Amino acid sequence: MSNRVALVTGASRGIGRATALALCRAGFDVVAASTTIESNSEFAAEMQSAGSFLALNLDLKSPESIKECFARALKEKGRVDVLVNNAGITRDGLAVRMKAADWDAVLRTNLDGAFLCIQQVLPGMMRNRWGRIINLSSVVGQAGGAGQVNYSASKAGLIGLSKSLAQELGSRGITVNVVAPGYIATDMTKDLPEERKQKILSAIPLERIGTPEDIASAVKFLAGDEASYITGQVLAVNGGMYM
Repeated sequence: MSNRVALVTGASRGIGRATALALCRAGFDVVAASTTIESNSEFAAEMQSAGSFLALNLDLKSPESIKECFARALKEKGRVDVLVNNAGITRDGLAVRMKAADWDAVLRTNLDGAFLCIQQVLPGMMRNRWGRIINLSSVVGQAGGAGQVNYSASKAGLIGLSKSLAQELGSRGITVNVVAPGYIATDMTKDLPEERKQKILSAIPLERIGTPEDIASAVKFLAGDEASYITGQVLAVNGGMYM
């Protein structure tokens, strides 16, 4: 069998970028999907040095964009063996004042988008009787987070979705697992006030902020043959912040 094909959403930066690189270096043929990634020359240069990859534009809010992206991936690569649903957005705000548009945007991208991506790869995985689906949740999907009801709901939804899918797909040789990052140094977290960062740090037993590579290592493990008897699980990579 030729190298396994892994498609990573939200691959242009942060956790997605680290994951795409880690899988590339591990010998996977990586399809990196994200908004406007095809014109990202810096990303292309970094990936080329790591291994085999294909960059495809993907807008998770658009079912048409999702279908088009996966159709192109399947045409170019023949199959998708591993799907990493990493892409996500935040629109934080207190529930009492949250606009319907902010609720809808987060749920549509983080939960609906992930589900529609899964639907695109299932026929091929079921036919091949092998597959890995890895959904990126969050510590706030497990423990909640004030001011993040939409984001928490979307990430908790991914956990329930994954456990149900694991039960549906186990007999077809497809595993479905969740990686739940804690506080990770990315573009999404860098703008938090210093006081908030210090408060978060004080709640982490390992006394450090996580890196995108910490998460990428967990995803790489679940994508490989070593994890073939693991399904329906939530692997929390959070430094002990939530146990």
